[in-house]
Amino acid sequence: QVQLVESGGGSVQSGGSLRLSCAASGSFLSIATMGWYRQAPGTERELVAVISSGSRPNYGDSVKGRFTISRDNVKNTVALQMNSLKPEDTAVYYCNADVQRRMDFFNYWGQGTQVTVSS
Repeated sequence: QVQLVESGGGSVQSGGSLRLSCAASGSFLSIATMGWYRQAPGTERELVAVISSGSRPNYGDSVKGRFTISRDNVKNTVALQMNSLKPEDTAVYYCNADVQRRMDFFNYWGQGTQVTVSS
């Protein structure tokens, strides 16, 4: 089994910063894309940022220039540095990864971590 465990959520005022981390553990051969998605109440889950195994990032339009995604392929972790936070960034943030087990890739989600930005 594979587990993704997030940490680093919390509450911050508008303009502040937070850093989210996600660690993958369990039995697997490799991890392809890792990333972050978020979901606010009453909305669909949306892309925040993803990063390939070669560390090529891709960001959602609403966070470009404010958030930075990074990964450590040795530790099997992915991090999201969030700067200049806005109230509209308030959501549950979910870690996501495409994990290779045997000959196939499977998609996994973390349990989510709450980020609240107050004005």
